[in-house]
Amino acid sequence: MAAAIAAVLIRRSTSSSYRRLLLPIFSHLQLPAPQPTSPWIPYHHRFFSSDATADPDRKLPPLDPKQLWHELSTAEPATGSSRLPKATWDEVVALTRRFAKDPAMADQALALYIPASAFPTYARHFRHFLPPRLSQESAERLLSLPAEDAHALLIQAFAEYCVNNHADELRQNKSVMAAADLTAPHTWYPFARAMRRRVVYHCGPTNSGKTHNALARFSTAKSGVYCSPLRLLAMEVFDKVNALGVYCTLRTGQEIKEVPFANHVTCTIEMLSTEELYEVAVVDEIQMMADPTRGYAWTRAVLGLKADEIHLCGDPSVLKIVRKVCADTGDDLEVHQYERFKPLVVEAKSLLGDLKNVRAGDCIVAFSRREIFEVKLAIEKFTKHKCCVIYGALPPETRRQQAKLFNEQDNEYDVLVASDAVGMGLNLNIRRVVFYSLSKYNGDRMVPVAASQVKQIAGRAGRRGSVYPDGLTTTFLLDDLEYLIECLQQPFEEAQKIGLFPCFEQVEMFASQFPDLAFTDLLDKFRENCRIDKTYFMCQQDSIKKVANMLERVQGLSLKDRYNFCFAPVNIRDPKAMYHLLRFATHYSQSRRVSIAMGMPKGSATNDTELLDLETKHQVLSMYLWLSHHFEEDNFPHAQKAEEMAVNIADLLGKSLAKASWKPESRQQTRQRREENEESDNNVENTSDDDAKSISKVGYERLRSLPKTFSRKRHDRPSQNSSFLNLVA
Repeated sequence: MAAAIAAVLIRRSTSSSYRRLLLPIFSHLQLPAPQPTSPWIPYHHRFFSSDATADPDRKLPPLDPKQLWHELSTAEPATGSSRLPKATWDEVVALTRRFAKDPAMADQALALYIPASAFPTYARHFRHFLPPRLSQESAERLLSLPAEDAHALLIQAFAEYCVNNHADELRQNKSVMAAADLTAPHTWYPFARAMRRRVVYHCGPTNSGKTHNALARFSTAKSGVYCSPLRLLAMEVFDKVNALGVYCTLRTGQEIKEVPFANHVTCTIEMLSTEELYEVAVVDEIQMMADPTRGYAWTRAVLGLKADEIHLCGDPSVLKIVRKVCADTGDDLEVHQYERFKPLVVEAKSLLGDLKNVRAGDCIVAFSRREIFEVKLAIEKFTKHKCCVIYGALPPETRRQQAKLFNEQDNEYDVLVASDAVGMGLNLNIRRVVFYSLSKYNGDRMVPVAASQVKQIAGRAGRRGSVYPDGLTTTFLLDDLEYLIECLQQPFEEAQKIGLFPCFEQVEMFASQFPDLAFTDLLDKFRENCRIDKTYFMCQQDSIKKVANMLERVQGLSLKDRYNFCFAPVNIRDPKAMYHLLRFATHYSQSRRVSIAMGMPKGSATNDTELLDLETKHQVLSMYLWLSHHFEEDNFPHAQKAEEMAVNIADLLGKSLAKASWKPESRQQTRQRREENEESDNNVENTSDDDAKSISKVGYERLRSLPKTFSRKRHDRPSQNSSFLNLVA
C-alpha cells in the first residue's frame, strides 16, 4: 500500500521540487503494486468498463486512487444543492474521523514525514477538504468498501493532499524526523554486519538446562562474554567460572573487578561493550527483549555483539522475532529445544487460607514488601518454621546470603518468603512454590499477574540437583488455584515487538534541531517525531523523565551529563534517594568533588523504619558507585569508601532480616495509618492461636481473589471450582 502511495505521488508530482521531496520519502518502501482483482480484465480498464452499469445488481468495482485524486484536485468545492446529501455527507465525515483515529494510518503517514502527534491535525484539514469535492458516485463507492480498504484508499488521497497543500511543512518535518530516525537498527552496527554470526537459541522453560549448556560453551571458548539481566546473576556466574579455573572479569554498573589475563567477561546487559570482539557470547533471559522498560538493552546486544557465536537463552516468546532479526542481519540461526528436568505438578489442595499449612522447603511468593513481612511474621509466630526473605530492594549480597541460608539443610531456616525477584538469578532448593496472591500493583492499579511471570516463578520449584523429586506449586487461597492452572496451561504468548531506545549520539543529533528545549521536552519531542520499524517499539521513559524534571533546576550540566544522570539506578519513589541524586548532580555541575555525606548506621535495624533506612542508604551508595564508573574518577573520589560502606550495610541488612519480627511500614505512611496498624497489632496479640482465620483478617490473608474476579467478569460460569480439579496432575 505504501508503495502505491509513492507511485501515485511521484507520477502526479510534475514539479521537480516535489519529486525531490518525495523520492527520499519512499525510497525505503519496496512493496508490490496493487494487482487486478480479476485476471481477465486489465486493471486500468475495469473502472471504465462498459459493463459497469449494465447490470444494476452488479457490485461496483472499487475506486482507482489516481482517478479519485484527479476528481478531488480538479473539482470546485460544492455548495447548495450540488453538495452531497446530508446522510451521505455525514457518513463520509464519519469515515474520515475513523481514518484520523486509525493507528495504522498514522504509521503510514510517517513516510510523509508527518509525526504521529501531528497526524490528527493534518487529517482534520483533509476532512474539511474531501466531502465538498467528492461526487455522489465516488462517495457511494467509497462507503461501500470495508473500513480497512476505505482507509487504504484514503491514505493515498491524503498523501497527495499533503504534498500539494503542505509541502513546506513536510520539508521542515523531514529534517526533524531524519534526526529521530530509528528505522533499520541493524545497520547501526556495521562491524557486526560484516560478520556472519552463528546464533544459537536455547529455548525452554526454567530448570531445563539451557543456560547451563550455554555457559559450558562459554567456559571452553578462547574468549567470551556473558550478559546477565541482574547484578546478582552476573556475580554468581563470575564466581562459578573463576572457580573452574577460567579467568573472568566482572563488570556491572556498580562494580568492576578486573582479573589479570582474563579473556572472559560477565556483565549486566546494560554494561555490554559492542566494541570488543569475542568468540562466544551468552545473552540470558532473551525474552526480556520485549520488556517495555529495559528491552532496548537486549535488542542492542543481539544486533551489535561482535561474536562468532551468540547463545540466546530464554522462553519461546521472542523466537519468531529473533528469526526475523537474524534474517535482517544475515546471521545463521539454530534452535535447541529443552524440556524441564523434573515435572512441575500443581497441587489440587491449596493452603486453604491458612499459613499453618506451610511446610519445609516452601517458597511463599507475595507481590508487595508489606505482604512479605506480614507472611514472615505470621509463619514464625504460629508455626515452628524460620523464614528467609528475598525481595527486589535488597542488595545482591543480602539476597545471596538469604538464598544460602535457605539452601543449607543444617539450619532452622527452611521456608523462603519472596517477591517476584525470585523468578530469576538464584539457584534455590525449593520444594513447592506457593502464591500468596496472584495480583500485583502495576503503578496504577491492582492487576492479575501475567501468565508468563507466573510460569517463570512457579518453575523455580524442583530444580535439578535438589533433594525433591518433583517441583510443586499451589496457591494460598483456593479461589486463586484455577487462575494458576490457566496460566501454566497457556502457551507462551508471542511478543509482537521488541524494544529500542536512542543512544546518546542520536539524542545529541536530534537536540541540535532544538537547542533551547529542556531535556524532558526534548525526549517527548523525540518520541513524537521518531520513525520506527513495525518490529520495534520505543521503550518507556517515565523514570528517566522524572529524574530529568528534577534536574531541570540544576544549571551547568551538559546534555551528556543529563543523559547519564537520568540513567542512574535510583528508586524514583524514594524521596531520600532522589534528594541524594539531586545533590550529586548539583555538586558535579559546580565542579566540586562529590561527597557521600552519609554516615554508617550504628547497628542492625530494630524496627521497619530503620530497615527501610538501611535499604535507602545502600541504594544511595550503589548509585554513587554507578556514577563513579560513568563520570571522571576525580569527580567521585570516594568510590572505595562507598564500596566498603555498601558491604557493611548489606551485612547489617542480613542480620536485620534474621531477627525481623515487626509489622512492616510504608515509606509514605501517615500518622493515622501508624495508629491503625498499632491497633491491629494489639488485636493480633489478643487473639488465640486457634482462630487462624481471624488472625488472617488482620493482614495475614488476602480476603479475595483478584484473578478470580477478573475471570468471573470474562466467563459467567456457574461453578468456579468443579472443572479445574480434573486438570491437576
